[in-house]
Amino acid sequence: MSNLKLYKPTTPSRRHSSVVDYSKILTASEPFKPLTKRKFNRAGRNKQGKITIRHRGGGSVRLYRTISFKHKFELGYKVVSVEYDPNRSAFIALVVDLKSGKKHYILHTKGMEVGTKYSENQEIKASTQIQLKSLPIGTMVCQVEFQPGKGIELVRSAGSYAEVTAKENGYVSLKLPSGEIRKFLETCYCYVGRVGNESHELERLGKAGRVRNSGFRPSVRGKAMNPVDHPHGGGEARNSIGMKYPKTPWGKHALGVKTRNKKKNSSRLIVKRRK
Repeated sequence: MSNLKLYKPTTPSRRHSSVVDYSKILTASEPFKPLTKRKFNRAGRNKQGKITIRHRGGGSVRLYRTISFKHKFELGYKVVSVEYDPNRSAFIALVVDLKSGKKHYILHTKGMEVGTKYSENQEIKASTQIQLKSLPIGTMVCQVEFQPGKGIELVRSAGSYAEVTAKENGYVSLKLPSGEIRKFLETCYCYVGRVGNESHELERLGKAGRVRNSGFRPSVRGKAMNPVDHPHGGGEARNSIGMKYPKTPWGKHALGVKTRNKKKNSSRLIVKRRK
């Protein structure tokens, strides 16, 4: 909470806007060059060049920081610096592998301190990379593997965490940020604690320009269009959409549609669905 910087209303766009005060957290202003590469902006297009995600494009030019989502620190790691990453909501940390001496980028977790060494062989504390089977029930974890060796895929956004709820028959149950309770193999790796920069969700952008700099383009409401352009279009003044349920521009259901395949094999691992 204290990391949030509030602006005075010196201009209309400054009124009510806020940012995270990086000076209290970050220890380096420039990225580690060997772990950066150029990022190409595809503006929501797939490999065929077709737009699969609308309202994307533009934005400021960024360098991509290569994050080690698959690397296992056998003897632990030492934190060198905490840095800003323009490609994600969380901060990142530059660490040194205590076994090989190589440097890696990992996601910053709350409480991670520069100069501190973290190892699985030590007592369980925040920022430790560890297997799920070694954690007691009630532990807060983040950066979880879906399958052993596949790399971190879950709980990676700023301030997010999962909670260990049960352990049985080689599986560990986690309550995910969505509310879903799901079983994971006990040999999956994770990090203890929650992802850092938990003040991110409290930021108020204040003006449209900050959204455009992030690579998002404007989205026009369907009811503001003509009937030829959108199912919600048409009508005078402020009318309702005039139908039982909202639709996409192509006439499909827009809310409450179940998209998960009922025959998916991994459904047996879901203990409780999200609400």
